[in-house]
Amino acid sequence: MNKYDLVIAGGGTSGCACAYIAGKLGLKVLLVEKNSFLGGSITSSLVIPAMKTADNSINNDFFNMLYDELHKLNGASTYSDGNKGWFNPELAKIVLDNLLSQVHVDILFESEIKNIVNKLSSYIVTIDDDNIYVYNNKELSSSIETKFLVDATGDAKICEKLNYQFLGDNELKTQPTNLRFIMSGVNIEKFSSWLMEYDTNRDVTSCCNTDNVTLLSTAYTWDSNIDWALRPIFKQGVDDGIITEEDSNYFQIFSVAGTHDSVAFNCPRILDTELSRSEAYIKARESILRLSMFCKKYFIGFENAYISSIANSLGVRVSRRVKGKYIYTKNDLISGKKFESPVLISNYPIDIHSKDKNGSTLKKVYQEYQLPIESLIVDERLFVIGRCISAEFEAQGALRIIPSCFSMGEGLAKYLYNKIKNV
Repeated sequence: MNKYDLVIAGGGTSGCACAYIAGKLGLKVLLVEKNSFLGGSITSSLVIPAMKTADNSINNDFFNMLYDELHKLNGASTYSDGNKGWFNPELAKIVLDNLLSQVHVDILFESEIKNIVNKLSSYIVTIDDDNIYVYNNKELSSSIETKFLVDATGDAKICEKLNYQFLGDNELKTQPTNLRFIMSGVNIEKFSSWLMEYDTNRDVTSCCNTDNVTLLSTAYTWDSNIDWALRPIFKQGVDDGIITEEDSNYFQIFSVAGTHDSVAFNCPRILDTELSRSEAYIKARESILRLSMFCKKYFIGFENAYISSIANSLGVRVSRRVKGKYIYTKNDLISGKKFESPVLISNYPIDIHSKDKNGSTLKKVYQEYQLPIESLIVDERLFVIGRCISAEFEAQGALRIIPSCFSMGEGLAKYLYNKIKNV
């Protein structure tokens, strides 16, 4: 039976950071990922760029390493506001493989943990038998023993298998999902010149040139309480029958680092939270086609653009959250409560999307806040990182961004290293 210090279920943002730092510190780590590549929201869901966080952030070694390695391949850029999170999703797949290989992390792709036996001092986990367990020319048994187990699945699947308690507001509060996509063949210079002249609100629409690439960003929602410059264009698209009113509920675009002609869309947002995932994918792809036609018709520079990529996975903003050793609250966040062992420091706002017009929340926080390690502890040997941490719904709405998930994973890895070292 193969033995590990740490088995991590889920190779998304938090899982990769945890695996890399733990491996770099000398722990024996196995990362189990259901997809054929790492990166989670960045790669599978095309969540780019990563949002900017606090200047005094902690546990960002992995974030900086990922940026540096991507930048060498022309796959990462820093925006004019100092945000280093402009990543190329396809190159990120390659760089993440390389980074984890460098620190000797074992990875099982297209695999999931089927069964878990909780022993007195370890877990025995059984991996999905459909996979062939050969890694670096060594065979891996389907039964694996580990000192610690980390749930980085995003949906708390490991905690569910072990029958741990979830927070009571999980079924009462939710956020719409989305399905991101990329259009290529865009004349970025032409589009950015038109866009910057059309919308002079630099809090909404901005542009910069870095690494010899033009980067830009703009947005629109159907909310009537915001004076969006793009509103007349979207109204025209609805009136002309190119898009539906629901298609226009949320629209946000960013150019893609390392490319000269690609734009990433943070939409469409799927309003019906009662849809199954299968129904949501179908509905979203129908909307993507309409939005692409809309851009080609009304946006200068999109005349020859085409859909070049659709995310493999829905962008899920909130899911079940586990009841951990400490439940992090909205008041903790707003008050900037200090903790003895924080795993992250951020100032990202409470960002909650709504299916209703004028119903979304973007509540700024006026000081940096901390998340304690205790919100990642489920029991002595089981931990959770990512969007399903032990936090209230509103607090999770601020903590779910990529840099914070990186910090959670890194902070947990350092905590576990010290725990093993002091045993």
